[in-house]
Amino acid sequence: MPILPIDTGRYGTAEMRRIFEEENRLQKMLDVEAALALAHAEVGNIPVEDAKVIAEKASTRYVRLERVKEIEKEIRHDVMAMVRALAEVCGKSGAYVHLGATSYDIVDTATALQLKEATSLIEEKLVRLVKALMEKAEKYKETIMVGRTHGQHALPITLGFKFAVWMREVARHLERLRQCRERLLVGKMSGAVGTHAGLGPHALRIQQIVMERLGLKPAEITTQIVQRDRHAEFICLLANLASSLDKFATEIRELQRPEIGELYEPFERKRQVGSSTMPHKRNPELCERICGLAKIMRSLTIPALENVVTWHERDLTQSSAERFIIPEACILIDYMLHLMTFIIENIEVDEERMQKNLE
Repeated sequence: MPILPIDTGRYGTAEMRRIFEEENRLQKMLDVEAALALAHAEVGNIPVEDAKVIAEKASTRYVRLERVKEIEKEIRHDVMAMVRALAEVCGKSGAYVHLGATSYDIVDTATALQLKEATSLIEEKLVRLVKALMEKAEKYKETIMVGRTHGQHALPITLGFKFAVWMREVARHLERLRQCRERLLVGKMSGAVGTHAGLGPHALRIQQIVMERLGLKPAEITTQIVQRDRHAEFICLLANLASSLDKFATEIRELQRPEIGELYEPFERKRQVGSSTMPHKRNPELCERICGLAKIMRSLTIPALENVVTWHERDLTQSSAERFIIPEACILIDYMLHLMTFIIENIEVDEERMQKNLE
């Protein structure tokens, strides 16, 4: 039964939610297991035919989510439940599944694969928003309006200038995301404490092969886990972006007030209801939604930063927190970008009111 608004589909795009669905998460872990088996075969650790069987069966067509959950209920270990379910469908080749790996070789690398997909979607939406703002900046470059400081009339600006300021801010977030991806999208195949001891003399080569097959970079050095400063940077970046979207939405809300009446978010006059008791109202509901979700986005930075701290070569304190915050952060920021782009592309401008407010 769906509980959270993300579960019901109220917030979030279908394409981003799909990335974090259980089925896709399972497939990403299976992809890592397949790459590991093929790497072992390439260095001569296991027979090639057995590796091919594992790679073929490492699919949710064969390894059913329901079966994984059955096993997990019994053994209380999600990764080993996946390993056993995969081994079951591989016959005798199943003996080579997960050879030399630790759970977080699979988990962290699978997470990187999900984040690779998620950040690609976020990047696409950032590019679209930059283009939308550029178009509005050009269109309204000569539309004069009141510039305001401290909430008071200051000197005239153009609406195009306002959009250009926003465009450069979003462009900086795009630059930050691209830089962050270089540090974020890494995997590991380095074993229980990061020394590669369990993978034998070809350990570094195995890790390299696995990451090449998956389209990731190997982390330069790890403990049992990829260090969480990478993920904290990413969540903080998204919270920063959310605050910019919050700022834009707040400005549109303010300029939509009847006392000002210069900008309006899109409104379907024939169908949309502004208020259940006051039908004359045209509420800036989309912008308000962005402002509300930005509060949640900023709150996610706290567990993200606390997850950087672990005991020794790792403990499990970050696991439960990031099962929430990584999907939430990606789904919500993607949705906020979707909303803001729609608003900017379809924003209504009252140039006459702008002129009147200047007088």
